[in-house]
Amino acid sequence: MQQLDNKIALVTGGTSGIGLATAKRLIDEGAQVVITGRNQETLDAALSELGERALGVRGDVADAADRKQLFATIGERFGRIDILFANAGVFAMAPFAEQDQEGLERMFGINFGGVYFVVQQALPLMSAGSSVVINTSVAGNVGMAGASVYSATKAALRSLVRTLAAELSPLGIRVNAVSPGPIETPIFGKTGMEKGALDAMAEALVGKVPLGRFGRPEEIANATLFLASSEASFVNGVELTVDGGMTQV
Repeated sequence: MQQLDNKIALVTGGTSGIGLATAKRLIDEGAQVVITGRNQETLDAALSELGERALGVRGDVADAADRKQLFATIGERFGRIDILFANAGVFAMAPFAEQDQEGLERMFGINFGGVYFVVQQALPLMSAGSSVVINTSVAGNVGMAGASVYSATKAALRSLVRTLAAELSPLGIRVNAVSPGPIETPIFGKTGMEKGALDAMAEALVGKVPLGRFGRPEEIANATLFLASSEASFVNGVELTVDGGMTQV
Protein backbone atom coordinates (compact mmCIF):
# COMPACT_ATOMS: atom_id res chain seq x y z
CA MET A 1 0.00 0.00 0.00
CA GLN A 2 1.31 3.44 -0.93
CA GLN A 3 1.80 6.05 1.79
CA LEU A 4 -0.65 8.55 0.34
CA ASP A 5 -3.43 6.39 -1.08
CA ASN A 6 -6.66 8.38 -1.44
CA LYS A 7 -5.00 11.62 -0.27
CA ILE A 8 -5.69 14.96 -1.96
CA ALA A 9 -2.65 17.24 -2.20
CA LEU A 10 -2.23 20.83 -3.34
CA VAL A 11 1.18 22.00 -4.58
CA THR A 12 1.41 25.69 -5.35
CA GLY A 13 4.03 26.62 -7.92
CA GLY A 14 3.97 23.05 -9.18
CA THR A 15 5.05 23.57 -12.78
CA SER A 16 8.83 23.26 -12.41
CA GLY A 17 11.71 22.66 -10.02
CA ILE A 18 10.89 21.67 -6.47
CA GLY A 19 7.14 21.99 -6.96
CA LEU A 20 7.02 19.69 -9.97
CA ALA A 21 9.37 17.15 -8.38
CA THR A 22 7.22 17.11 -5.24
CA ALA A 23 4.00 16.70 -7.23
CA LYS A 24 5.57 13.69 -8.97
CA ARG A 25 6.68 12.20 -5.65
CA LEU A 26 3.25 12.60 -4.06
CA ILE A 27 1.59 11.00 -7.07
CA ASP A 28 4.08 8.12 -6.90
CA GLU A 29 2.85 7.51 -3.35
CA GLY A 30 -0.80 7.40 -4.40
CA ALA A 31 -2.02 10.98 -3.99
CA GLN A 32 -4.25 12.94 -6.32
CA VAL A 33 -2.41 16.24 -6.82
CA VAL A 34 -3.59 19.72 -7.75
CA ILE A 35 -0.87 22.05 -9.02
CA THR A 36 -0.94 25.78 -9.66
CA GLY A 37 1.05 27.99 -11.99
CA ARG A 38 0.74 31.45 -13.48
CA ASN A 39 1.51 30.45 -17.07
CA GLN A 40 -0.92 28.16 -18.89
CA GLU A 41 1.74 26.82 -21.27
CA THR A 42 4.07 25.69 -18.49
CA LEU A 43 1.09 24.39 -16.53
CA ASP A 44 0.02 22.24 -19.48
CA ALA A 45 3.58 20.95 -19.92
CA ALA A 46 3.75 19.94 -16.25
CA LEU A 47 0.40 18.18 -16.44
CA SER A 48 1.58 16.17 -19.44
CA GLU A 49 4.46 14.90 -17.26
CA LEU A 50 2.32 14.20 -14.22
CA GLY A 51 -0.45 12.26 -15.92
CA GLU A 52 -4.05 11.58 -15.06
CA ARG A 53 -3.69 11.88 -11.28
CA ALA A 54 -2.92 15.60 -11.60
CA LEU A 55 -5.19 18.59 -12.00
CA GLY A 56 -3.88 22.03 -12.95
CA VAL A 57 -5.42 25.35 -11.95
CA ARG A 58 -3.91 28.48 -13.50
CA GLY A 59 -3.50 31.38 -11.12
CA ASP A 60 -1.29 33.64 -9.02
CA VAL A 61 -1.16 32.82 -5.30
CA ALA A 62 -0.81 36.55 -4.56
CA ASP A 63 -4.11 37.34 -6.31
CA ALA A 64 -7.23 37.08 -4.15
CA ALA A 65 -9.57 36.26 -7.06
CA ASP A 66 -7.25 33.51 -8.29
CA ARG A 67 -7.07 31.99 -4.82
CA LYS A 68 -10.84 32.04 -4.51
CA GLN A 69 -11.18 30.21 -7.82
CA LEU A 70 -8.51 27.70 -6.84
CA PHE A 71 -10.26 26.61 -3.66
CA ALA A 72 -13.68 26.66 -5.27
CA THR A 73 -12.34 24.27 -7.92
CA ILE A 74 -10.76 21.96 -5.33
CA GLY A 75 -13.90 22.06 -3.19
CA GLU A 76 -16.15 21.14 -6.09
CA ARG A 77 -13.85 18.43 -7.45
CA PHE A 78 -12.55 16.78 -4.29
CA GLY A 79 -14.23 18.35 -1.27
CA ARG A 80 -11.07 18.36 0.84
CA ILE A 81 -7.31 18.90 1.06
CA ASP A 82 -5.17 16.42 3.01
CA ILE A 83 -1.74 17.83 2.11
CA LEU A 84 -0.79 21.41 1.28
CA PHE A 85 2.71 22.18 0.00
CA ALA A 86 2.94 25.98 -0.07
CA ASN A 87 5.83 26.22 -2.48
CA ALA A 88 5.16 29.09 -4.90
CA GLY A 89 7.65 31.92 -4.62
CA VAL A 90 9.97 34.24 -6.50
CA PHE A 91 13.66 35.04 -6.13
CA ALA A 92 15.37 38.31 -6.98
CA MET A 93 18.59 39.91 -5.87
CA ALA A 94 19.55 43.54 -5.40
CA PRO A 95 22.09 45.34 -3.24
CA PHE A 96 20.43 46.74 -0.12
CA ALA A 97 21.14 50.33 -1.21
CA GLU A 98 19.41 49.76 -4.56
CA GLN A 99 16.31 47.81 -3.44
CA ASP A 100 13.13 49.70 -4.32
CA GLN A 101 9.74 49.62 -2.64
CA GLU A 102 7.97 48.06 -5.61
CA GLY A 103 10.30 45.06 -5.62
CA LEU A 104 10.00 44.66 -1.86
CA GLU A 105 6.21 44.73 -1.93
CA ARG A 106 6.05 42.30 -4.85
CA MET A 107 8.30 39.75 -3.19
CA PHE A 108 6.56 39.94 0.17
CA GLY A 109 3.18 39.79 -1.59
CA ILE A 110 4.08 36.52 -3.29
CA ASN A 111 6.54 34.80 -0.95
CA PHE A 112 4.83 35.67 2.32
CA GLY A 113 1.33 36.97 1.55
CA GLY A 114 0.69 34.28 -1.04
CA VAL A 115 1.61 31.53 1.41
CA TYR A 116 -0.25 33.16 4.31
CA PHE A 117 -3.55 33.44 2.48
CA VAL A 118 -3.26 30.11 0.64
CA VAL A 119 -3.01 28.35 4.00
CA GLN A 120 -5.80 30.48 5.45
CA GLN A 121 -8.17 29.76 2.57
CA ALA A 122 -7.28 26.07 2.51
CA LEU A 123 -8.35 25.59 6.13
CA PRO A 124 -12.09 25.06 5.46
CA LEU A 125 -11.10 22.09 3.28
CA MET A 126 -8.68 20.60 5.82
CA SER A 127 -9.43 18.42 8.83
CA ALA A 128 -7.68 16.48 11.59
CA GLY A 129 -4.79 14.52 10.16
CA SER A 130 -4.05 17.05 7.42
CA SER A 131 -0.55 18.42 6.91
CA VAL A 132 0.86 21.75 5.75
CA VAL A 133 4.44 22.03 4.50
CA ILE A 134 5.85 25.48 3.72
CA ASN A 135 8.90 25.98 1.53
CA THR A 136 11.33 28.29 3.34
CA SER A 137 15.07 28.58 2.56
CA VAL A 138 18.46 28.58 4.20
CA ALA A 139 18.53 32.24 3.15
CA GLY A 140 16.25 32.92 6.10
CA ASN A 141 18.94 31.71 8.51
CA VAL A 142 22.18 33.04 7.05
CA GLY A 143 23.38 36.39 5.79
CA MET A 144 23.28 36.40 1.98
CA ALA A 145 24.59 39.58 0.38
CA GLY A 146 22.21 41.00 -2.21
CA ALA A 147 19.22 39.02 -0.97
CA SER A 148 17.92 41.20 1.88
CA VAL A 149 14.26 41.09 0.84
CA TYR A 150 14.17 37.47 -0.30
CA SER A 151 15.86 36.37 2.92
CA ALA A 152 13.43 38.42 5.00
CA THR A 153 10.42 36.78 3.31
CA LYS A 154 11.80 33.34 4.11
CA ALA A 155 12.57 34.27 7.73
CA ALA A 156 8.99 35.53 8.01
CA LEU A 157 7.72 32.18 6.76
CA ARG A 158 9.79 30.35 9.38
CA SER A 159 8.09 32.43 12.06
CA LEU A 160 4.71 31.75 10.47
CA VAL A 161 5.30 27.99 10.65
CA ARG A 162 5.73 28.20 14.42
CA THR A 163 2.61 30.33 14.86
CA LEU A 164 0.47 28.14 12.63
CA ALA A 165 1.69 25.00 14.39
CA ALA A 166 0.48 26.53 17.65
CA GLU A 167 -2.87 27.66 16.23
CA LEU A 168 -3.72 24.64 14.10
CA SER A 169 -2.54 21.84 16.38
CA PRO A 170 -5.88 21.85 18.28
CA LEU A 171 -7.52 21.11 14.92
CA GLY A 172 -5.21 18.14 14.38
CA ILE A 173 -3.37 19.87 11.53
CA ARG A 174 0.44 19.71 11.53
CA VAL A 175 2.50 22.57 10.06
CA ASN A 176 6.18 22.23 9.16
CA ALA A 177 8.74 23.71 6.79
CA VAL A 178 11.27 22.31 4.38
CA SER A 179 14.30 24.56 3.99
CA PRO A 180 16.30 23.97 0.80
CA GLY A 181 19.88 24.98 0.31
CA PRO A 182 21.15 25.64 -3.24
CA ILE A 183 19.06 23.46 -5.55
CA GLU A 184 19.25 22.90 -9.31
CA THR A 185 16.02 24.65 -10.34
CA PRO A 186 14.95 27.22 -12.97
CA ILE A 187 14.52 29.90 -10.28
CA PHE A 188 18.07 31.21 -10.67
CA GLY A 189 17.56 31.72 -14.40
CA LYS A 190 14.58 33.96 -13.68
CA THR A 191 16.62 36.54 -11.77
CA GLY A 192 17.58 38.52 -14.86
CA MET A 193 21.26 38.20 -13.95
CA GLU A 194 23.83 37.75 -16.71
CA LYS A 195 25.26 34.26 -17.20
CA GLY A 196 28.67 35.22 -15.91
CA ALA A 197 27.21 36.59 -12.70
CA LEU A 198 25.00 33.51 -12.29
CA ASP A 199 27.95 31.19 -12.80
CA ALA A 200 30.00 33.10 -10.23
CA MET A 201 27.16 32.96 -7.73
CA ALA A 202 26.70 29.22 -8.31
CA GLU A 203 30.41 28.59 -7.79
CA ALA A 204 30.39 30.59 -4.56
CA LEU A 205 27.35 28.71 -3.26
CA VAL A 206 28.79 25.28 -4.06
CA GLY A 207 31.94 26.31 -2.20
CA LYS A 208 29.85 26.67 0.96
CA VAL A 209 28.27 23.20 0.71
CA PRO A 210 30.28 20.43 2.41
CA LEU A 211 28.91 17.84 -0.03
CA GLY A 212 30.33 19.98 -2.86
CA ARG A 213 27.30 20.17 -5.14
CA PHE A 214 23.88 21.65 -5.66
CA GLY A 215 20.96 19.60 -4.41
CA ARG A 216 18.35 18.08 -6.70
CA PRO A 217 14.64 18.96 -6.62
CA GLU A 218 13.88 15.30 -5.93
CA GLU A 219 15.84 15.51 -2.67
CA ILE A 220 13.56 18.29 -1.45
CA ALA A 221 10.55 16.31 -2.66
CA ASN A 222 11.60 13.35 -0.51
CA ALA A 223 11.88 15.55 2.58
CA THR A 224 8.51 17.13 1.85
CA LEU A 225 6.91 13.70 1.45
CA PHE A 226 8.21 12.71 4.87
CA LEU A 227 6.82 15.84 6.56
CA ALA A 228 3.48 15.46 4.81
CA SER A 229 3.03 11.78 5.58
CA SER A 230 2.02 9.83 8.66
CA GLU A 231 5.71 8.91 9.03
CA ALA A 232 6.06 12.38 10.59
CA SER A 233 2.93 12.17 12.74
CA PHE A 234 4.74 13.59 15.80
CA VAL A 235 6.71 16.24 13.88
CA ASN A 236 5.19 19.69 14.19
CA GLY A 237 6.49 23.24 13.87
CA VAL A 238 9.94 22.23 12.64
CA GLU A 239 12.07 23.44 9.75
CA LEU A 240 13.76 20.48 8.07
CA THR A 241 16.93 21.79 6.42
CA VAL A 242 18.09 20.02 3.27
CA ASP A 243 21.29 21.81 2.26
CA GLY A 244 24.16 19.34 2.11
CA GLY A 245 25.45 20.68 5.41
CA MET A 246 25.74 24.30 4.26
CA THR A 247 24.32 25.80 7.45
CA GLN A 248 25.59 23.15 9.85
CA VAL A 249 29.27 22.53 9.15
